[in-house]
Amino acid sequence: MTEFVELAATGAYVLILLLLFPFGLHRLYLLWLRFRRDPGHERDTWTGELPPVTVQLPVYNEANVVERAIDAACRLDYPSDRLEVQVLDDSDDGTSELAARRVAAWRERGVDVRHLQRKSREGYKAGALAHGVERASGDFFLILDADFVPEPELIRRLLPAFDDPEVGLVQGAWSHLNEDDGGWLTRAQAVLLDAHFAVEHEARCRSGLFFNFNGTAGMWRRECLRDAGGWEGDTLTEDLDLSYRAQLRGWKGVYRDDVRVAGELPASVRSLEVQQERWAQGGVQTARKLLPAIWRSGESPAVKMEATSHLLSHLAHPLTTALGVALAAAGFLGGVQGLPDWFHALALSLAVLPFLLFYGVAAWLRGARPAAGLRKVAEAMTLGIGLGVPLSGAVARGAVDAGEDTPFRRTPKIGSGLLRQYSVSLRPVRTLLRLGLGLLLLVATARHLAAGDPAAVPFTLLFAAGYLSTAVSSLRGAAS
Repeated sequence: MTEFVELAATGAYVLILLLLFPFGLHRLYLLWLRFRRDPGHERDTWTGELPPVTVQLPVYNEANVVERAIDAACRLDYPSDRLEVQVLDDSDDGTSELAARRVAAWRERGVDVRHLQRKSREGYKAGALAHGVERASGDFFLILDADFVPEPELIRRLLPAFDDPEVGLVQGAWSHLNEDDGGWLTRAQAVLLDAHFAVEHEARCRSGLFFNFNGTAGMWRRECLRDAGGWEGDTLTEDLDLSYRAQLRGWKGVYRDDVRVAGELPASVRSLEVQQERWAQGGVQTARKLLPAIWRSGESPAVKMEATSHLLSHLAHPLTTALGVALAAAGFLGGVQGLPDWFHALALSLAVLPFLLFYGVAAWLRGARPAAGLRKVAEAMTLGIGLGVPLSGAVARGAVDAGEDTPFRRTPKIGSGLLRQYSVSLRPVRTLLRLGLGLLLLVATARHLAAGDPAAVPFTLLFAAGYLSTAVSSLRGAAS
């Protein structure tokens, strides 16, 4: 019986590593695409008369940041007779009063800014954006989440790409207002996001593959929105959904890595979980919705395969969590039975090292020095592992529910003043689960060493650090 258990555990362990291997290989493929060709010269000037532009600020209970967001939008450098600002306010707290006062103040200064409120949150953010489109005068739409603070020249820098009539979407890069304010947590988030923009977006855009709008810091052509079917609220990632539908209709997207828009990173583990769970669940919902259409389309096999890999990328979360459990179990069984040390080390390396390289390149592209870059990569890996527990649940929910079944939960934001408090309840079950897994992995590390299985030790410690650090940060956030 013992031999059977050991054999089954080893088989499960190897299967998990084999299933994780394609995700690591995909990261290497994106790195290769990123450096395979030069992006070419981006259009820097708009030819002809400047078109009317509508700036949309979707807002829901954003008291900490709404005034700053309205001020930044109203300061954008664009002719006043061709600029319209919409504050799309679905709030049910004191945010609406703050927004109304700022809107009134800017209207007195001659800015065409409007405070639009709906009777319900139907469709959530997608519904608010669609509501605004119906009432907008612009030919182009700049969308800014409430926690983003654009530079005044943002419209003038994104607009020239639309000189190509086939371009329906232009996405700018995100930078980070508070990267160094939240310790390891915000530094790690910055690396994860930098990898998404500086590597993934660049790779896909340079290679003519589908890439996604990120919900903010980007512009849409009205004609593209209409042709693609407009904003739909049947997934939690309306931005991913619409950008893929637009590209399936033949519209092109452009990514501008040289155009940075600063946004706020979640300041606590629980706030980050709210954001990441929404992205993971919505990503799986979008895959369910659009993959059949993608494979029926006339796109090339390369585009179809990459789109599939992109939309299913969140499946790595349950596999990574399963690997952590398997590492702990292997330690308690006295090591991984029947695997030569060299094979074990190679298998773990193939599953994990591509992610280390992926985030390392992102840190380098964003100017990190070697020592700081190594620290940031370690923090990013630690955070990614620690988020695996809640995101595995989000993936499962996305696989079985429809978008209408789950409320759109906005990411809590602090803003710069800390004058208004926010709270996000601690989830004790997931915190205890992470603590338990982390402690089990520490014990398993010792047992791997005692069993003469040193190949697993660095990886076991990495997973232990991921679970323990996020659990401790959750507890600290709840106590503060």
